[in-house]
Amino acid sequence: MSLQTWWLYVVTVFLISATPGPNMLLVMTHGARHGLRPSVATMAGCMSALLLMMSISAAGLGAVLKTWPVVFDTLRYLGAAYLVYLGIKSWRAPVSKVAEETAEVLIKATRRSLFKSGFLVASSNPKAILFAAAFLPQFIDPAAPKLPQFAILLATFAVIEVSWYTVYATSGLRVAPYLRQTRVLKAFNRLSGGVFMGFGALMAAVHR
Repeated sequence: MSLQTWWLYVVTVFLISATPGPNMLLVMTHGARHGLRPSVATMAGCMSALLLMMSISAAGLGAVLKTWPVVFDTLRYLGAAYLVYLGIKSWRAPVSKVAEETAEVLIKATRRSLFKSGFLVASSNPKAILFAAAFLPQFIDPAAPKLPQFAILLATFAVIEVSWYTVYATSGLRVAPYLRQTRVLKAFNRLSGGVFMGFGALMAAVHR
């Protein structure tokens, strides 16, 4: 892989990662509700799932999903259902009438639960496997050893993706002070819940 090819990959991944999606929305929401440090667990969950899926695609299982549409559709519907469930849960989240109680409710979450949420949201879209299977090979020199190139691409992706996670989580922190107000917290829950349900509906409706 030439340096020029790598820079092209960097620019492409930078733009793709910047695009708002379920992962970024979850990281921003957790940043607003739980703070930057706890939301690192969410970032770790998302990143673990993405790296696992990209590794699966490199192993050739992306071709299996493409060949067996029933398996792909089953995974897709399960992922869509989880996003809708997450949206309903956020929409119906209880809102305290007391500002201090609201602040206390917002920070109650274990890092394990945040990691799990991040992992499940990131792994909810099997299209990531097909995307990686079609995307990564374009930047790999077939004449050179593939494993080192794949490792470089994965490491580059991880750095860029986590950088954007931090940007979104920090943006969520700016919203946090306003969430002490019952009216604002309720609107935030409804907005984030609605967007998650929208992502789920799109995933279920859009075919390959």
